[in-house]
Amino acid sequence: MRPTPDRVRETLFNWLSHLYGDLESVQGLDLFAGSGALGFELASRGAHRVVLVERDLVLVERLIALRDRLGAREVEVIRSDAIEAARQLAPGSFDLIFIDPPYREPLLQPALTLACRLLAPGGAIYAEAQAALADADLQPLGLRIARAGRAGRVHFHLLVMQQS
Repeated sequence: MRPTPDRVRETLFNWLSHLYGDLESVQGLDLFAGSGALGFELASRGAHRVVLVERDLVLVERLIALRDRLGAREVEVIRSDAIEAARQLAPGSFDLIFIDPPYREPLLQPALTLACRLLAPGGAIYAEAQAALADADLQPLGLRIARAGRAGRVHFHLLVMQQS
């Protein structure tokens, strides 16, 4: 587990406030929830619905306990492999999708591909990676980089669909 650093999370939510303004109508998905920091932050900012997907049972139990302690009824926790869960979720059902897969596994590209199917019109994908993503690699998916940054060894990106 590698939680998103505080300063990166602050930057991300500044970007999102510029993109969406009010986050109250947003439906979010965190495919590799881990600690749930991004999803719970989104919920605390008024998101309508947040789905956290995590495969590790211990982490899932922690996410559920935290959700219950916070009374965060808008947060749903799903114990599943992120890729399998993404295949089963309804197309176009999320405005914001967080993707921060374990770096040791080749999961970023499959997760991005599935996230494109799950993204609602006008939505965005936040992705963390070991290396900077390039527009040329994202173009076949119909994505482009709206914003990007780096903090230490973490490269973070806000991706949106290309305009037709």
